[in-house]
Amino acid sequence: MTTLRIAVPNKGSLSVPSEQLLSDAGYRVHRSNRELMIDDSRNDVQFYFLRPRDIAVYVGSGTLDAGFTGRDLLIDADAGALEVMALGYSGSTFRFAARPGTLTGVRDLEGKRVATSYPTLVQKYLAEHGVTVRLVKLDGAVETSVRLGIADAVADVVETGTSLRNSGLEVFGDPILTSEAVLVERPDLDAESRAAFERLCRRLKGVLIARQYVLVDFDCPVEAQEAACALTPGIEAPTISPLARAGWVAIRSMVPRDRAPFVMDELWEVGARAILVTALESSRI
Repeated sequence: MTTLRIAVPNKGSLSVPSEQLLSDAGYRVHRSNRELMIDDSRNDVQFYFLRPRDIAVYVGSGTLDAGFTGRDLLIDADAGALEVMALGYSGSTFRFAARPGTLTGVRDLEGKRVATSYPTLVQKYLAEHGVTVRLVKLDGAVETSVRLGIADAVADVVETGTSLRNSGLEVFGDPILTSEAVLVERPDLDAESRAAFERLCRRLKGVLIARQYVLVDFDCPVEAQEAACALTPGIEAPTISPLARAGWVAIRSMVPRDRAPFVMDELWEVGARAILVTALESSRI
């Protein structure tokens, strides 16, 4: 059986949630002494712990089969790796910023100096809008570039905006990109590796779906069954079983996690009792 080689971020905001997702999906990713590679022989997988910015390059070149990275890093690498699945964590917005009142939109950047750590991503965006700038490539802390006089504007990841404001900058124009953690694959997986990769995808999806739902069990009078099922339609349909008590049924259904407290209130109001909520660890939908 082919061993699937997967890149995992070794640091930063992508690292811990990626390792947790893989662990919840049944893979062995726990490291001691900060190993650079772990062999999970039970699952026929090898994990390589790499800088997040390098992962798309390794996967795009075919050196590794798959990896976890940010959408912004994937686009900026432009190395041929393919986004397969959004993972729903490490979200951020990529935006332009400048001194307050100096620039209002992307067209105002024409001929200006723009500092960024993501030159390929920014160049693609500007080319799509027909704007030509002088890019100033920096490895980090781009928000200080305007104050130090080497740029007129910056293009950077914005989370709270505090760092930009502290540097006397404000965002302007539309977001360049909304980013989050993504699973990527090499463009030329063979048939055996493809089967292993699809198994990985099913496991990850199972965990991600389980995180979005809870299982609700409750007892319900038969006359309220239709109303209760309307409140808890589930994925396909609720599971309904007769109770020893005449005129009552037991109902089980999946409910969106963020809706669970409201659904419990609504079920109580239609006559349901013994309402229990259970967290899910994984699923196959």
